[in-house]
Amino acid sequence: MTEDRYKEACALLPEALRKVALGVDPPRQARTEELRLRVGRPLALTLPEGEVSLPGPAVDSSDLTQVLDKATAFSRYAAGETISQGFVTAEGGFRIGLCGTAIPEGGENRGLRDITSAAIRIPHACPGVAEPLLPELLERGRVCSTLILSPPGGGKTTLLRDLVRLLSQGGALAGPMRVALVDERGELAAVCRGKPQLNVGPSTDILDGCPKAAAVPMLLRAMNPQVIALDEIALPADVGAVLSAAGCGAAILATAHGASVAELRRRTVLRELLESGVFRRAVVIEGRGAERCCRVEELL
Repeated sequence: MTEDRYKEACALLPEALRKVALGVDPPRQARTEELRLRVGRPLALTLPEGEVSLPGPAVDSSDLTQVLDKATAFSRYAAGETISQGFVTAEGGFRIGLCGTAIPEGGENRGLRDITSAAIRIPHACPGVAEPLLPELLERGRVCSTLILSPPGGGKTTLLRDLVRLLSQGGALAGPMRVALVDERGELAAVCRGKPQLNVGPSTDILDGCPKAAAVPMLLRAMNPQVIALDEIALPADVGAVLSAAGCGAAILATAHGASVAELRRRTVLRELLESGVFRRAVVIEGRGAERCCRVEELL
């Protein structure tokens, strides 16, 4: 992550908070993963080692209103669907998680009011981070279905994004592949006003903001993908989406929260997925920050 990305994220803050954030020393700026705002509390940074509060004024509700106005270009109505899911994606690929008071309607959440918290996630663009893994994930020029796992914040999304980019553009080990990307929460490609803010490759088709269970059959019918990529398998419906695609000839790339394959096997939903035999490889991410490393396991 660069200091430039940090400064771009700070541009979403109101002036007083922006000055506080820009007063952080450059090495800490470069390591910051999130800017976190909570009403009544000072601005905080999420770093690899934990959260740090900054000296300065407490956040108030008007600060959060300004962040949301900037993120949506003063058009909350246009971003209403994602706001009802608890996030909005700002230009530049910054995903902003939101908390507040839900507006229920017909048993579903129609939106949020009285925003109380916002987490501005600074995306990690790390071109080449997946390249050392490619030889272990390919067989005869085709990618094996692969599950990427780590605890929350371990870098799964960053690794998946770069793997999608590499497969989409092709290289010495394999030619370009048609990749269908299910970006349900807007974190992988960060589509903003119809344009991806992050590089996911030239042969990638993106379905943004659609639940996996609906997205996968749509992509299989419409886009003839060689690879389907999706983030964060957690629900039975997500597993169903993967299983439905397994017999259609496309390789599956997905992520899941977990420190090891053994841990996933102890969880009912993910145990079913592993026992199905869909995935041939697992990439386990261990450590945080500069200590982060990846290893590939073969799944039998």
